[in-house]
Amino acid sequence: MSITPVPRIAIIVVAAGSGTRLGANAPKAFVGIDRHTVLRHALEGVFAAPSAQVIVVAPAGREGDALTEVLAASGDRRDLASVVVGGATRQESVAAGLAAVWPDVEFVLVHDAARALTPPDVFRRVLDALADGVPAVVPTLPVVDTLKQVSGSDVVAAVDRSQLAAAQTPQGFARVVIDSAYAVADREYTDDAALVAAAGRAVAIVPGDTRSFKITTPDDLDRARALVAPSTASHAALEHSVPIPRVGIGTDVHAFAAAGTLWLAGLEWPGEPALSGHSDGDVVAHAIVDAILSAAGQGDIGTHFGTDRPEYSGAHAEAFLARTAAIVGEAGWRIGNVAVQFQATRPRFAGRRAEAEAALSAALGGAPVSVSATTTDGLGFPGRGEGVAAFATALVFPV
Repeated sequence: MSITPVPRIAIIVVAAGSGTRLGANAPKAFVGIDRHTVLRHALEGVFAAPSAQVIVVAPAGREGDALTEVLAASGDRRDLASVVVGGATRQESVAAGLAAVWPDVEFVLVHDAARALTPPDVFRRVLDALADGVPAVVPTLPVVDTLKQVSGSDVVAAVDRSQLAAAQTPQGFARVVIDSAYAVADREYTDDAALVAAAGRAVAIVPGDTRSFKITTPDDLDRARALVAPSTASHAALEHSVPIPRVGIGTDVHAFAAAGTLWLAGLEWPGEPALSGHSDGDVVAHAIVDAILSAAGQGDIGTHFGTDRPEYSGAHAEAFLARTAAIVGEAGWRIGNVAVQFQATRPRFAGRRAEAEAALSAALGGAPVSVSATTTDGLGFPGRGEGVAAFATALVFPV
């Protein structure tokens, strides 16, 4: 169901944060991602969304800078935009934005400028939910990490992540709902959805987007810069956007164990000796993991699947590769393809090549995987039949 544009919609862009954790010498919204600031990138997403009144809440003394960014991003919609001064807290800043909303606005979206790369589709999903009668709605992503409740340095209990979601912005509300909730708020809340929920109103969810991460730390800023740098560099040099891929390499070796069944290239090999290891010893899968993580700048297999992670004891390729695809996806990367070769005297691989490639590709969400096998003419530990070595390369693209 579509929704009529202005004056029914207002988008409050909260850009008054100090950015202390970012370690910059300017308020977070005015730190550069490329040739543009965090705020400018956020506003480009806002103005690409359905037409609305736009209110930017800026730090005191930076109203002029904020207005400059508004005028640059708004184009022919600049008469719909304004800048107000924020407060000492995020909640005070949102309240300042609400005070500037036009009287005949029916729906209010509150968006963090720090989520500078949020795609316009997220705004549309929030607005569609409001148009369908939902009083409050939040974009979310599923929680994919294993969560633990801790006390000090001890794990107390596991947390059921199936009932959890990571909240993002823009968060959308019927005007009367957010106004009334702010009128009775008696303490600070972490976000506007929590404030509205505390006032007794139900909050719905719609799908968020991995690109809508919040720029809070220097690592977050580096991630944002990596995502926008390819199109910026290409525009300057080639006058059109060409995503720049990254390549990673990975290696792994495992010795044959005395007992068990071999797992290699995502397949079980009955009658063949097993490879030793914390998991199933699948050197092909493990080399792929290292190559993909290396390409995306996300550490290595030990970082995410080390021996301190008991849930991966005995785990097979599917678990490793699916989690690796999720890690690089959350970091803003898409797997292009993977090529891997292993060195061994056994098993005989050629007859199961297609089966192995299909299994590995499926575990990576469909990214093509090619696998080859070779011997070493009797040289080294693979040639002596003591174990298996694997070498992989992976190509990833910014989303």
